[in-house]
Amino acid sequence: MSQRRVVITGIGVITSLGFDLETFWKNLLTGVSGVSRIEAFDPTAFDCQFAAEIKNWEPAPYFKEPKNAKRNDRYCQFAVAAAKKCVEDSGINFDNFDRTRFGVYVGSGVGGLTSLEEGYRVLHTKGPGRMSPFVIPMLISNMGTGVIGIEYGLQGPSFAAVSACATGNHSIGEAFLSIRRGDADAFLAGGAEAAINGLGIGGFAAMRALSTRNDAPQKASRPFDKDRDGFVMGEGACVVLMEELGQAQKRGAKIYAEIVGYGNTTDAHHITLPAPEGAGAARCLRNALALAGLNTTDVDYINAHGTSTPQGDICETQAIKSVFGDHARKLSVSSTKSMTGHLLGAAGALETAICLKTIQTGIIPPTINLENQDPACNLDYTANTPREREVNVAVNDSFGF
Repeated sequence: MSQRRVVITGIGVITSLGFDLETFWKNLLTGVSGVSRIEAFDPTAFDCQFAAEIKNWEPAPYFKEPKNAKRNDRYCQFAVAAAKKCVEDSGINFDNFDRTRFGVYVGSGVGGLTSLEEGYRVLHTKGPGRMSPFVIPMLISNMGTGVIGIEYGLQGPSFAAVSACATGNHSIGEAFLSIRRGDADAFLAGGAEAAINGLGIGGFAAMRALSTRNDAPQKASRPFDKDRDGFVMGEGACVVLMEELGQAQKRGAKIYAEIVGYGNTTDAHHITLPAPEGAGAARCLRNALALAGLNTTDVDYINAHGTSTPQGDICETQAIKSVFGDHARKLSVSSTKSMTGHLLGAAGALETAICLKTIQTGIIPPTINLENQDPACNLDYTANTPREREVNVAVNDSFGF
């Protein structure tokens, strides 16, 4: 039996650079940074005091029943909003689909961290009798998937990947495999995250994973730069609509691109550090290319995981060079986390959307703040300025703890 082909026909984004795809893309190409001093809480006592935060957030308009917005954690609100934007972009009419074959895979790296923090505060200041009955539903990581399913009555396969910063890519990759083998015909897939709170910032800062460039926050995320000192937290969501090719063509959908490969490996090395020389990442890239039936020379662009951490950027560079050999020097690479911050479980999904726009427009988005390139990171990272290039095949890297 021939394998079913899978295409993406809708994109929805909620980010610090914009709540609609075109605004987001314009800001990305002009090198706008979404990073600023944190406003969600007083960060004065924290080593890191900035993030790519979504300001002036009003979730109610994205829910069919606006009162339900307050019954969901911020990460879930982002997920529902991105799904709504995606549905609008796709032009899909759910009444024309078998909803039992329409799935939802929208993951989150840490889930409702703000609700967890608030629930704990109420428990220890006011007692268990004052806790909200929504605490548990608000903090669990599959609620974004669940609420999207409820909003649209989608009854197909449903789960939430929880794989740290690889979550968004895992969600899309597993949906791809599910459609390919015939378990479902369509998916809303992606990731959502909202961890800009005391627990999230404090926890990552305690690991010394975050940049502490408090005097110049917009310059803090600087992937592949010699002076990088850690990643910058971001928040938001991205959801894409994935369909079987024939179905998408039948309804006259606009098709952004086809998904042809997916890799998924484990380093089995350390709880946070990547394997030496990016060995696990290289194996993952090879698996994706093999499933796609592509040669390394077919690839034009890589949206790098590129978190701006000292070891991570080097290992990713080593992995790319290991897999692509001489062709690595001909690739265009960029880390858009330099502008969006690191959206943790939503990063892979958002960067999938960026790959789609790159293929559609033929413009490579830049890596901003790359002013003094690390000699150990010696590829073409599209420093500071976007570049025109025909892109037929793009690869999206995502790696997580």
